[in-house]
Amino acid sequence: MSTALKPDPAMIGGVAKVPLARLPDPAVLFSTRAERFDFLAGHSPNLAPYLRFLAGLCRAQADLARELPPPPPLPPERIELARASRMPPLDRNAMRQGLAQALPLLLGRLAALDMPEPARLALAALQAAEPADRDWVMDNVLADTIPEDSVAPHLFAAAALQVHAAMQAAALDAEKLVPIRTGICPACGGRPATSLVTESIGAEGARYCSCATCQTLWNEVRVKCLCCGSTKGISYRSVETGEATVKAEVCRECDHWVKILYQNRNPSLEPIADDVASLGLDLMMRDTEWKRGGFNPFLAGY
Repeated sequence: MSTALKPDPAMIGGVAKVPLARLPDPAVLFSTRAERFDFLAGHSPNLAPYLRFLAGLCRAQADLARELPPPPPLPPERIELARASRMPPLDRNAMRQGLAQALPLLLGRLAALDMPEPARLALAALQAAEPADRDWVMDNVLADTIPEDSVAPHLFAAAALQVHAAMQAAALDAEKLVPIRTGICPACGGRPATSLVTESIGAEGARYCSCATCQTLWNEVRVKCLCCGSTKGISYRSVETGEATVKAEVCRECDHWVKILYQNRNPSLEPIADDVASLGLDLMMRDTEWKRGGFNPFLAGY
């Protein structure tokens, strides 16, 4: 186990200018994520039941993305206003209607999925919930808030939101997006789940954050806190060795940490699936003074 704070040996300087954002292809993204969860389940005995459940959930998300009609394009004036104001063009509050339509469709698809009994009960409860109760759940996931005593129903709602938001993001023009502020998705204003060091988006060693909501990837400078924007006091911790492909990027300025995945070392790493599968890192960091800054609804119960 490596727990010492030390500079990141993989950090390089002088990264060439890269595209700000990479928009999702929802059906492909969720199918790929399902495959990764299945693979990880075969190599993580302790987490295998949960990882297989999430694989099935992601396959249902992929099917839903193929079923739903594409969203109407945003008005050009909305795009230009967002650019001028340095705001994300997608309004999270306006996603409520789409989420309300996507949620029951996803719940119906999940009825035949093998899942733990608590999840099965939560699924049934959410399907039978009064409108006010379902609205409460949707309000929470739209605000990236998941109560500790109500994780399972919120997980299902968050999964439906991911599909709807990813479809909206896919309809955008990436060239029209502008940086908002550090750690904020330029498409929907969401928080990052993790960040990736990648070679596949235009420049070797560039870092991209993965939006927990709309699944957009956006470029951020490396060795910079995604929670407060500080470039001071950044260090790295890992469960394995200094060459680990998943680490905690720790900030001493704000006492938060976010996972960073080295996809340039392992191209099969997937920002959401490998975040869940590296739960050991979360458990290790839980015993420190730092708080997790990344948001992943699939890890809300941990």
